[in-house]
This record gives sequence, structure tokens and C-alpha cells, in this order.
Amino acid sequence: MPLTDLKIKRIVSQSKDLWLTDEKGLRLLVKPNGAKYWRLKYRFAGKQKTLAIGVYPDVGLKMARDEREKARLQLKQGIDPSVVKKENKYSSFMSDTNTFSILAKQWWEHEKGVWVKKHAKRVWTRLEVNSFKILDSKPIDQIVTKDILDVIKDIENRGALDVARRVLQDIRRVFSYAVRRDFIKYNPASDLSGIVKNYQRKHKPSMKNEELGGFMYDLEQYEEHGVFVTQYALQLLVYTFVRSGEIRTAKWSEFDFEKSLWKIPAERMKMKREHLVPLSKQALDVLVKVQKITGTHELLFPLKSNWRKRIAENTMCNAMRKMGYDGKGKKSYATPHGFRANATSILNEQGFNPDAIERQLSHIEGNSVRAAYIHHAKFMDDRIKMMQWWADFLCEEKEKIKACL
Repeated sequence: MPLTDLKIKRIVSQSKDLWLTDEKGLRLLVKPNGAKYWRLKYRFAGKQKTLAIGVYPDVGLKMARDEREKARLQLKQGIDPSVVKKENKYSSFMSDTNTFSILAKQWWEHEKGVWVKKHAKRVWTRLEVNSFKILDSKPIDQIVTKDILDVIKDIENRGALDVARRVLQDIRRVFSYAVRRDFIKYNPASDLSGIVKNYQRKHKPSMKNEELGGFMYDLEQYEEHGVFVTQYALQLLVYTFVRSGEIRTAKWSEFDFEKSLWKIPAERMKMKREHLVPLSKQALDVLVKVQKITGTHELLFPLKSNWRKRIAENTMCNAMRKMGYDGKGKKSYATPHGFRANATSILNEQGFNPDAIERQLSHIEGNSVRAAYIHHAKFMDDRIKMMQWWADFLCEEKEKIKACL
């Protein structure tokens, strides 16, 4: 007799498994604990097999019969229902586990070892906040280029164009990781270079190149409260055109006077790569003067009130404003960072190797082959000559100003 809903509800479990037969191979297994499981008995390729259909009452009698008919149709087509169920289960698992956020997490975990903690956290937060809401709505193998464009457009609409560029780069790298791990066949973000809107970059204010001589003269005359630390910090900054933060955090242990070399460790560099600064004769002269004041301490340029703390970020900026480089008079408005722009333009005009200039600025070349060349040891000779020429040029320009006074 076929089963009915009433009969199933009235079943009393036994001390051992109880099998109740419906029709066409459909059966209900009643366990001693009262649990009820639907099973379909069938033959495929000459072998007796069983298909698990579901658990009663989640799967009722009608649903169980519908699943039985689907299985019988598959059998008529030469398809094994158990294989189909396994494939569907795997697809469901893949859809649930291979989301963009999960693959992004795997990529981030793989990469974060080469990043400093703050940068790693920044990358993850940027991805999570800007992309998960849109990209996690589909399994990663169903995400198309338009989905990524929607993410970028949303960021652009907030006016955060730099964030949009970085997020696009991160997304591209996540998909590249997924391709390498064989989760997807192609990278839907691979052809999106240049899609983020362009904007006018705001560079740090710098003085005109022709003002450098006057600035060096003004700096030579500058002193504050009888302490020359700020004056010397600015002089060393101009001679080396490093970033102001690298001057403020400079330590005596980083300087090799015999080799005329300043070796800035990776952890203090913006690009997190060790940076070598060839020291001109003029830069060494400044260091000798500074050494007489702070040479017994760790930092080159500490606070007067606390030798363990570095000078403040605005110390050099304030000194330049006091010398008149605030844009209010005849002199330009300029900041300590601006000397990098002055050095770049003048050294390029003088025909120095552009690669040497970029490397001395501690810029990172995007092309890996070109980057490898830039970092080659033989390149140091060009940089040594360039840094000495730059210091000589500054002194010559200063002397021209003196001669006119």
C-alpha cells in the first residue's frame, strides 16, 4: 500500500530500523530514535544503488515523490541521480565558500607577510569597505567586468579617485590570485587599466628653481635661540632631497662617514625598501657640525627639551615661513618636501640619467625588469656624481647671491 501523510505521522519507532515502502522504489527509513529518512532504491549500470532524498518532515511525502520522479527521468536519460546530487552539492558548496570576500581573504593572508602591519590593515579595510557589498552578491566565478565597474563607479561618485585606483588594483590582484588557484578561468579586471577618472594631482609647494640660491643664503643666515639644529636639518634636507620625515627620524647609526653614505633602513622608508644616499662633501660638512651638538645621542635632530624625541613635523616648515617663504611677499610659498621637485627638474635638465634620478628619489618603478636594473649596484656611481654636482650647484647659486649684495 502506498504511504499517506496520516500513516507517516502515526508511525511508532521500533527498537531497530523500520523500512516503509511507498511506490516505484521510494521508501521511508524510520530510526529507533524516531528520525525519518527518505530513500530511493534504484539500479544503474547493473548495480543496486540508493539515493538519499531528504529528512521527513522537512521533505514531505509529495516532495519526496517529486524528487523520485526527477530521479526516474534522469535514469531514463542514462544519468545517475546520485552523481547529479553530488555535483549539485559541490556547486552549492563552491558558491558558498568561493565568494569574492573569501578569496580576497586568502589573497590577503598570502601577501600580508611582506607588508608592514598598518599597510596590511589598510589594504584589507579598503577592500572590505569598498567592494564586498557589490562583489559578494555572486560566486566569484559569476562576477563579470560590469560588477567591478559598479564598484569603481560607486567610489568615483564619492570623489575618492585615488581610493578607486587602489581598490581596482587590489581587486585585480585578488582575481589574479583566484586564476592562479584555478578557481576561475580568467581575470575580469585584467582589461580595466585607465578606467578611473583622471584628476589634477596636487604637488607639494616648491619654490622656483631660480630662488634656490637665495634660499641657501637665507638658510646660512638663519638661527633660532642659538641652536642650529633646524638650520642644519634643512641644509641636509636640500643637499640630499630625501623626504622630510626621513631627515627628522635620522639616526647616527645609519651614517658611514668613511664611505660617505647614508643607509636608511626599509622600515623608515615610504616604499619600505632600504634607501642609499650618497653624501656630498657639503652634506658631510653639515653632519660634522651637527655631530658636535647631538653626536652623543641617537637622533641627529632631536627636540631641545627631550633628546629622545625627534623634532616636530612642522619645525622645518615654520623655519621656512620665518625666512619669508610663505608666498606673502616676493618669495614663493614652499615646503620642505618641495626640494624634491626642484632637484628632479634641474637634474633632468642637466642630462643626468633619469633612472639614477628616480632611484635617488626612492621612487619605485612599475616595470619589474626596469626596477631590477635601477637597483643594480653599478648604478651607484652615477648617483654619487649626481649628488656632488647638486651640492656644488647649490653652493654656486648661493655665492652668486652673495656677490650681488
